[in-house]
Amino acid sequence: MRSLMWGLVCLFGLLAQGIQGSQLRSRHRQTLPGSPLLPKVSPQVSPRVNGSFEDLRSTEQVSDEVRSAEVLSKPQQDERAETSNYLTQDRRNLLSAITGSNCRNRPIDLVFVIDSSRSVRPAEFEKAKEFLINMVDTLEIGSDATRVGLVNYASTVKIEFHLKTYFDKYALKQALARVQPLASGTMTGVAIKATMDKAFVAEAGARPSSMNIAKVAIIVTDGRPQDQVEEVSAAARASGIEIYAVGVDRADLMSLRLMASQPLEDHVFYVETYGVIEKLTAKFRETLCGLDGCAQGHNCQQVCVNNGNSYNCQCWAGYVLNPDKRTCSRRDACAQGHECQHMCVNTGDSYVCKCGVGYILNADKKTCSRADACASGHECQHICIDNGDSYICKCHPGFTLNPDKKTCSRLIADACARGNDCQHICVNNGNSYYCRCQVGYVLNVDQKTCSRADACALGHNCQHTCVNSGDSYICKCRTGYILNADQRTCSRADACALGHNCQHTCVNSGDSYICKCRTGYILNADRRTCSREDACALGHNCQHTCVNSGDSYICKCRSGYILNADQRTCSQEMRSEITQDACKCEAQILFQKNVQSTIQALSRRLDDLSDRVNQIEDQQQY
Repeated sequence: MRSLMWGLVCLFGLLAQGIQGSQLRSRHRQTLPGSPLLPKVSPQVSPRVNGSFEDLRSTEQVSDEVRSAEVLSKPQQDERAETSNYLTQDRRNLLSAITGSNCRNRPIDLVFVIDSSRSVRPAEFEKAKEFLINMVDTLEIGSDATRVGLVNYASTVKIEFHLKTYFDKYALKQALARVQPLASGTMTGVAIKATMDKAFVAEAGARPSSMNIAKVAIIVTDGRPQDQVEEVSAAARASGIEIYAVGVDRADLMSLRLMASQPLEDHVFYVETYGVIEKLTAKFRETLCGLDGCAQGHNCQQVCVNNGNSYNCQCWAGYVLNPDKRTCSRRDACAQGHECQHMCVNTGDSYVCKCGVGYILNADKKTCSRADACASGHECQHICIDNGDSYICKCHPGFTLNPDKKTCSRLIADACARGNDCQHICVNNGNSYYCRCQVGYVLNVDQKTCSRADACALGHNCQHTCVNSGDSYICKCRTGYILNADQRTCSRADACALGHNCQHTCVNSGDSYICKCRTGYILNADRRTCSREDACALGHNCQHTCVNSGDSYICKCRSGYILNADQRTCSQEMRSEITQDACKCEAQILFQKNVQSTIQALSRRLDDLSDRVNQIEDQQQY
């Protein structure tokens, strides 16, 4: 397949040589009248690309010349359309071969600022998008690599997507392909300000300056800005944004120079049509990514590491870089620092720890412990006991050590009588013995010494709490309870008997108490003291008026009435009504009516009194 491709390239080269002429060369080198000298896109890779790219330059040049010759054979009005479509895939393949598949040396935050005003025809806008897509194709896209954003502008500005939107190259290219022109004026200054204020900020995905990630804006325009660009461009450059200005066809070259960063010869580009803008891809890749310093040749003894357009030397593991920054020497691992407690021994790229005589290396492989003389070998018949750098022999119970200090002989005598280390009681057990403790004590884990027994732990009959007391224990009760006479069980304590602050009466209430007042008094808000109560307010049986009188009350009648003998009810005075002779019939009838009315009122009062007495009795019972 590769040989077939090169064959086609050679064939196109021969065809191109037959139709090339001065007209072709002059058309590719023209500039706008009166414009300053600016870099143009040549049909080959920038001279800054050296080495392995040299053999591919002529191939790309042949392809460009064939395409140019084909364009000349078409009518003038079809020139741009044919240019945008002819040999597109072949050019991409060659470009990929020249520039490499990815930009790996220099992660950047890159924002495209693209002019889509009405002067940019739809076909030209598609070529501009194709240029952006080709640019993305050459970059390594990712959250930790290059991030890309897009600002689309005309009279208004639209941020199509932010730096943090796409970290996948395929999705990014699809988003670029979907962008539509805005088709109005050319407010380039507004677009640059929006790029600075909204695209290169942390919220949009721009990385902090502490990460030393370059911020790059590439502006593509074909016209003269309708607003001021000088001051806003200077502010953007001062904020750390590196600006590249790409002018196409009718672009105002002075405005490009006002927008771009210094040096202008590296940041201002001009192409005659959108049809050839894709040639800038290789130039921008070289500028943004830098060259492979190691591939250009190096003098590192062991490892070469790319560093932008240069390189650094490094050494293999176990080696250190010499002062000449090129050669390497095996490092002294122990001299570099170690954690050995006794001795450090170099072993190639690392070290091992060793211990002095009479010590052994611990499991951490760093520290040392005194060697176990018994573990190293001994001649004891029964038991070997380590003794510093040496050991001593002992015998099992019922045996005694012989004069050779190694062997043992069985004992026949009373083991306890021969000597024991029991704290309390020694009990013979054949040729040996065991220890016991006195009452109230328990044998410790060493099977020799004794400790006072925990009387409560041995068992108790306390209802609530057991408290040790020497060889025995005592019982105690929880708060709110008192110990009964049996000194074991507990009863709820009389809270009032334990002390209270009630002014009148204390009433037990579970573990606590409440205060109450005597008859004729009410409990104050402090729930302790009492105040004399209003006898009338508590209820009375006066027909007319109740008047407080100390702890009780008296009844009075309204004007025109007199208090009856029950001291509660009232009767109307009759002397004003009896104006006739009492012996006359009318006077007798009136007197009878008054008596009857009084009797009826008295009956009602008696009924009321009876009801109140019943209520008071019920309250006292409660």
